[in-house]
Amino acid sequence: MKRSKKDGFAAFQSKVMWRFCGNALLSVLIVMGLYLFLWKQRFGDIVVGLLELLLNIGHEAAFMIYHEYFRGYKEIFFVAAIMLVFLALLWRLFRWMRKYFREINQGIDILLADDGAQIRLSPEMQPFERKLNAVKQTLEQRKAEAALAEQRKNESVMYLAHDIRTPLTSVIGYLSLLEEAPDMPVDQRARNLHIALEKAYRLEDMVNEFFEITRYNSRQIQLAKEHVDLCFLLVQLSDELSPALSLRGNSITLDAGENLTVCGDADKLARVFGNILKNAAAYSYPETEIRIAAEKSQGVVNISFQNRGDAIPAEKLPSLFDKFYRLDEARISDTGGTGLGLAIAKEIVLLHGGSIQASSENDTVTFTIALPAAD
Repeated sequence: MKRSKKDGFAAFQSKVMWRFCGNALLSVLIVMGLYLFLWKQRFGDIVVGLLELLLNIGHEAAFMIYHEYFRGYKEIFFVAAIMLVFLALLWRLFRWMRKYFREINQGIDILLADDGAQIRLSPEMQPFERKLNAVKQTLEQRKAEAALAEQRKNESVMYLAHDIRTPLTSVIGYLSLLEEAPDMPVDQRARNLHIALEKAYRLEDMVNEFFEITRYNSRQIQLAKEHVDLCFLLVQLSDELSPALSLRGNSITLDAGENLTVCGDADKLARVFGNILKNAAAYSYPETEIRIAAEKSQGVVNISFQNRGDAIPAEKLPSLFDKFYRLDEARISDTGGTGLGLAIAKEIVLLHGGSIQASSENDTVTFTIALPAAD
């Protein structure tokens, strides 16, 4: 990498070096020419002649002035000549370098322009051209990402309003019935109270999820790490969720070794696995199995959750872990999630130093989690 970077700047460095060395050599040749062909040869005659002409004096008087003031201080005149030559060539070199600064300045103007124009520089400045174009591409990409984030934020606010309004409307509706009908039969009153309470609990869960994803995003969560028996944790979760899964004829099969341990927060890892299992249950075909498998490989424990269900388009797979994202784009189901379960699962896995990904093919959806194994 370092070698390729060095080679990329070689042309520019070489041209600058040769131009500088060429100017230095030219200045030396000019000074030597002045010394050998002027000062050592006819320079004195030229000065004497100029003095005769300018001061209107004789040859001997002019020669005495030359001998007294010019020959006596020839070192000073020689140094002044060297300085003049050096400054002239240095100005020439700076003027040449200014061309590159002008190109870079024009490149920066194109970089800041809101268009798709490419930056073009001299051939020897290809490394700068590539970097400026890369920066321009990065800025355009970030601008597009910012626009997408703004769009998703607006959609999230709309979805959030819908998701909260649905249970809240139910709570208000059933409580209004109770208030408007004080003589309502006891059994009907009890049923309405039960439904209103269920909707209130659902609303509370949703609000808690909204706050929780904010905490994870700001990394305010502290993990209470310990050695976690992964097999025991997965068995416990499977038993807890089995009654809910059996309503649609789904079941869980587990294939995990008994000695699989990871160093992590057991409660939060249970939240991860629970969210994935709930997602699998929501989108599984009825009367199908949800398969869980775990194995250790090269210091990493891989846990996969596989269920049979409608295939997820490849372009939608990366969005599964985005906040508020749900596959049911109509978002009209009151029993659906908030679209935060998988986002929370991802944040917890990342806090543990792991990774999570999803794949889908042949009506099979697979979530795979990789966690560092306990030492």
